Amino acid sequence: MPQIRDGAETFDITVIEADHSPRCIVLFAAGRGGNPVRHLPLLRSVAALGCTVIAPHLDMLASSIPTKAELDGRFRRLQASADEYARSDLPIVGIGHSIGTVALLALAGAQAQTFAGEQAMSGSRLQLERLALFAPPTDFFRQPGALKSVRVPIRIWVGARDRITPPAQALFLKEVLESQVPIEISLDERAGHFSYMDELPPNVTDPHPDRSTFLASLAHEVGQFVIA
Repeated sequence: MPQIRDGAETFDITVIEADHSPRCIVLFAAGRGGNPVRHLPLLRSVAALGCTVIAPHLDMLASSIPTKAELDGRFRRLQASADEYARSDLPIVGIGHSIGTVALLALAGAQAQTFAGEQAMSGSRLQLERLALFAPPTDFFRQPGALKSVRVPIRIWVGARDRITPPAQALFLKEVLESQVPIEISLDERAGHFSYMDELPPNVTDPHPDRSTFLASLAHEVGQFVIA
Protein backbone atom coordinates (compact mmCIF):
# COMPACT_ATOMS: atom_id res chain seq x y z
CA MET A 1 0.00 0.00 0.00
CA PRO A 2 1.46 3.40 -0.94
CA GLN A 3 2.40 5.86 1.76
CA ILE A 4 2.54 9.67 1.77
CA ARG A 5 4.37 11.98 4.14
CA ASP A 6 2.51 14.41 6.39
CA GLY A 7 5.21 16.45 8.10
CA ALA A 8 7.25 14.06 10.23
CA GLU A 9 4.67 11.26 9.83
CA THR A 10 3.58 9.01 7.00
CA PHE A 11 0.14 7.61 6.28
CA ASP A 12 -1.28 4.88 4.06
CA ILE A 13 -3.42 5.61 1.04
CA THR A 14 -5.67 3.27 -0.90
CA VAL A 15 -5.44 3.87 -4.65
CA ILE A 16 -7.79 2.18 -7.11
CA GLU A 17 -6.79 2.89 -10.69
CA ALA A 18 -9.41 3.29 -13.41
CA ASP A 19 -9.59 0.30 -15.74
CA HIS A 20 -8.86 2.46 -18.77
CA SER A 21 -7.80 6.06 -19.33
CA PRO A 22 -9.25 7.89 -16.32
CA ARG A 23 -11.96 10.49 -16.81
CA CYS A 24 -11.67 11.96 -13.30
CA ILE A 25 -9.98 11.67 -9.92
CA VAL A 26 -12.10 10.81 -6.88
CA LEU A 27 -10.84 11.98 -3.49
CA PHE A 28 -12.52 9.96 -0.73
CA ALA A 29 -12.76 11.14 2.89
CA ALA A 30 -13.74 8.54 5.49
CA GLY A 31 -15.70 9.26 8.66
CA ARG A 32 -14.65 9.12 12.30
CA GLY A 33 -13.01 5.69 12.01
CA GLY A 34 -10.80 6.93 9.19
CA ASN A 35 -10.64 3.63 7.29
CA PRO A 36 -11.70 3.97 3.62
CA VAL A 37 -11.53 0.19 3.13
CA ARG A 38 -14.92 -0.06 4.85
CA HIS A 39 -16.30 1.60 1.67
CA LEU A 40 -14.30 -0.55 -0.75
CA PRO A 41 -17.19 -1.90 -2.90
CA LEU A 42 -18.45 1.65 -3.47
CA LEU A 43 -14.97 2.88 -4.37
CA ARG A 44 -14.43 -0.02 -6.77
CA SER A 45 -17.78 0.71 -8.38
CA VAL A 46 -16.75 4.32 -8.99
CA ALA A 47 -13.36 3.22 -10.34
CA ALA A 48 -15.11 0.89 -12.80
CA LEU A 49 -16.76 3.96 -14.34
CA GLY A 50 -13.36 5.35 -15.26
CA CYS A 51 -12.29 7.26 -12.16
CA THR A 52 -9.01 6.82 -10.30
CA VAL A 53 -9.86 6.72 -6.60
CA ILE A 54 -7.48 8.06 -3.95
CA ALA A 55 -8.50 7.41 -0.35
CA PRO A 56 -6.15 8.37 2.48
CA HIS A 57 -6.24 6.37 5.70
CA LEU A 58 -7.02 8.76 8.53
CA ASP A 59 -6.49 8.47 12.28
CA MET A 60 -9.55 7.42 14.23
CA LEU A 61 -11.00 10.32 16.18
CA ALA A 62 -10.96 9.98 19.96
CA SER A 63 -14.55 11.23 20.14
CA SER A 64 -17.37 12.44 17.91
CA ILE A 65 -16.35 16.03 18.70
CA PRO A 66 -13.06 16.60 16.83
CA THR A 67 -10.45 19.12 17.88
CA LYS A 68 -8.87 21.69 15.60
CA ALA A 69 -5.73 19.55 15.39
CA GLU A 70 -7.78 16.53 14.30
CA LEU A 71 -9.70 18.46 11.66
CA ASP A 72 -6.53 20.11 10.39
CA GLY A 73 -4.81 16.72 10.17
CA ARG A 74 -7.55 15.33 7.96
CA PHE A 75 -7.48 18.44 5.80
CA ARG A 76 -3.71 18.10 5.31
CA ARG A 77 -3.86 14.42 4.44
CA LEU A 78 -6.59 14.92 1.87
CA GLN A 79 -4.64 17.81 0.36
CA ALA A 80 -1.40 15.82 0.30
CA SER A 81 -3.14 12.84 -1.32
CA ALA A 82 -4.57 15.03 -4.07
CA ASP A 83 -1.20 16.71 -4.58
CA GLU A 84 0.42 13.30 -5.06
CA TYR A 85 -2.10 11.75 -7.44
CA ALA A 86 -4.18 14.48 -9.07
CA ARG A 87 -3.58 15.49 -12.69
CA SER A 88 -4.04 18.94 -14.14
CA ASP A 89 -6.04 17.53 -17.06
CA LEU A 90 -8.59 15.65 -14.92
CA PRO A 91 -11.40 17.00 -12.69
CA ILE A 92 -11.39 16.08 -9.00
CA VAL A 93 -14.61 14.91 -7.34
CA GLY A 94 -14.89 14.60 -3.56
CA ILE A 95 -16.85 11.81 -1.87
CA GLY A 96 -17.10 11.67 1.91
CA HIS A 97 -18.96 10.20 4.86
CA SER A 98 -19.82 11.92 8.14
CA ILE A 99 -16.86 13.94 9.51
CA GLY A 100 -15.07 13.35 6.19
CA THR A 101 -17.58 15.68 4.57
CA VAL A 102 -16.42 18.52 6.82
CA ALA A 103 -12.88 18.26 5.47
CA LEU A 104 -14.14 18.14 1.88
CA LEU A 105 -16.30 21.21 2.37
CA ALA A 106 -13.28 22.97 3.88
CA LEU A 107 -11.23 22.04 0.80
CA ALA A 108 -14.03 23.59 -1.27
CA GLY A 109 -13.73 26.86 0.66
CA ALA A 110 -16.04 26.49 3.67
CA GLN A 111 -14.85 27.85 7.02
CA ALA A 112 -15.21 25.13 9.66
CA GLN A 113 -15.22 26.03 13.33
CA THR A 114 -14.77 23.52 16.15
CA PHE A 115 -17.24 23.32 19.02
CA ALA A 116 -14.57 25.05 21.10
CA GLY A 117 -14.75 28.03 18.73
CA GLU A 118 -11.42 27.48 16.95
CA GLN A 119 -11.13 28.05 13.21
CA ALA A 120 -9.98 24.97 11.29
CA MET A 121 -7.89 25.02 8.13
CA SER A 122 -9.77 25.74 4.91
CA GLY A 123 -9.29 26.74 1.32
CA SER A 124 -7.22 24.83 -1.18
CA ARG A 125 -5.36 25.07 -4.43
CA LEU A 126 -7.48 22.12 -5.58
CA GLN A 127 -10.27 22.78 -8.05
CA LEU A 128 -12.98 20.40 -6.89
CA GLU A 129 -15.57 19.67 -9.57
CA ARG A 130 -18.40 18.45 -7.29
CA LEU A 131 -19.06 16.86 -3.90
CA ALA A 132 -21.00 13.70 -2.97
CA LEU A 133 -21.69 13.78 0.78
CA PHE A 134 -23.10 11.04 3.03
CA ALA A 135 -24.66 12.06 6.37
CA PRO A 136 -22.84 15.40 6.68
CA PRO A 137 -22.54 17.05 10.13
CA THR A 138 -23.07 20.77 9.58
CA ASP A 139 -22.81 22.33 13.04
CA PHE A 140 -19.23 23.21 12.10
CA PHE A 141 -20.55 25.79 9.62
CA ARG A 142 -23.12 27.75 11.64
CA GLN A 143 -21.12 30.98 11.92
CA PRO A 144 -22.21 33.73 9.48
CA GLY A 145 -20.55 33.46 6.08
CA ALA A 146 -18.98 30.07 6.76
CA LEU A 147 -20.23 28.64 3.45
CA LYS A 148 -20.12 31.71 1.22
CA SER A 149 -17.03 30.58 -0.72
CA VAL A 150 -18.41 27.15 -1.68
CA ARG A 151 -19.04 27.12 -5.43
CA VAL A 152 -19.32 23.44 -6.43
CA PRO A 153 -22.42 21.29 -7.13
CA ILE A 154 -23.33 19.08 -4.17
CA ARG A 155 -25.38 15.90 -3.79
CA ILE A 156 -26.25 14.75 -0.28
CA TRP A 157 -27.51 11.39 0.94
CA VAL A 158 -28.91 11.21 4.47
CA GLY A 159 -30.94 8.65 6.41
CA ALA A 160 -34.23 9.42 8.12
CA ARG A 161 -33.14 7.07 10.93
CA ASP A 162 -29.82 8.83 11.45
CA ARG A 163 -29.52 9.84 15.13
CA ILE A 164 -25.94 11.16 14.81
CA THR A 165 -26.35 13.61 11.93
CA PRO A 166 -30.12 13.76 11.39
CA PRO A 167 -31.66 15.11 8.18
CA ALA A 168 -32.03 18.59 9.67
CA GLN A 169 -28.26 19.02 9.37
CA ALA A 170 -28.31 18.30 5.65
CA LEU A 171 -31.33 20.56 5.21
CA PHE A 172 -29.39 23.40 6.82
CA LEU A 173 -26.66 22.97 4.20
CA LYS A 174 -29.24 23.07 1.42
CA GLU A 175 -30.97 26.16 2.80
CA VAL A 176 -27.71 28.09 3.00
CA LEU A 177 -26.25 26.97 -0.33
CA GLU A 178 -29.19 26.59 -2.70
CA SER A 179 -28.96 30.21 -3.86
CA GLN A 180 -25.32 29.87 -4.88
CA VAL A 181 -24.75 26.26 -6.07
CA PRO A 182 -26.79 23.33 -7.42
CA ILE A 183 -27.53 21.16 -4.39
CA GLU A 184 -29.80 18.13 -3.99
CA ILE A 185 -30.70 15.92 -1.04
CA SER A 186 -31.72 12.28 -1.18
CA LEU A 187 -33.54 11.30 2.01
CA ASP A 188 -33.35 7.55 2.56
CA GLU A 189 -36.32 6.67 4.76
CA ARG A 190 -34.92 3.41 6.15
CA ALA A 191 -31.23 4.36 6.42
CA GLY A 192 -29.24 5.30 9.50
CA HIS A 193 -25.88 6.99 9.92
CA PHE A 194 -23.80 3.92 9.11
CA SER A 195 -25.99 2.56 6.30
CA TYR A 196 -23.61 4.22 3.81
CA MET A 197 -20.72 1.98 4.85
CA ASP A 198 -20.23 -1.34 3.07
CA GLU A 199 -18.55 -2.74 6.18
CA LEU A 200 -20.08 -1.61 9.46
CA PRO A 201 -17.91 -0.55 12.41
CA PRO A 202 -17.63 -3.03 15.30
CA ASN A 203 -20.72 -3.39 17.50
CA VAL A 204 -22.87 -1.25 15.16
CA THR A 205 -26.30 -2.46 14.06
CA ASP A 206 -27.72 -0.91 10.90
CA PRO A 207 -31.49 -0.24 10.89
CA HIS A 208 -31.78 -0.71 7.13
CA PRO A 209 -33.60 -4.00 6.41
CA ASP A 210 -32.03 -4.61 2.98
CA ARG A 211 -28.44 -3.38 3.02
CA SER A 212 -27.29 -5.14 -0.14
CA THR A 213 -29.99 -3.61 -2.33
CA PHE A 214 -29.57 -0.21 -0.71
CA LEU A 215 -25.79 -0.16 -1.17
CA ALA A 216 -26.03 -1.29 -4.79
CA SER A 217 -28.50 1.51 -5.53
CA LEU A 218 -26.32 4.01 -3.67
CA ALA A 219 -23.24 3.02 -5.67
CA HIS A 220 -25.15 3.51 -8.91
CA GLU A 221 -26.47 6.94 -7.90
CA VAL A 222 -23.08 8.12 -6.68
CA GLY A 223 -21.39 6.88 -9.82
CA GLN A 224 -23.81 8.71 -12.07
CA PHE A 225 -23.32 11.91 -10.09
CA VAL A 226 -19.54 11.61 -10.19
CA ILE A 227 -19.33 11.23 -13.97
CA ALA A 228 -22.18 13.61 -14.87
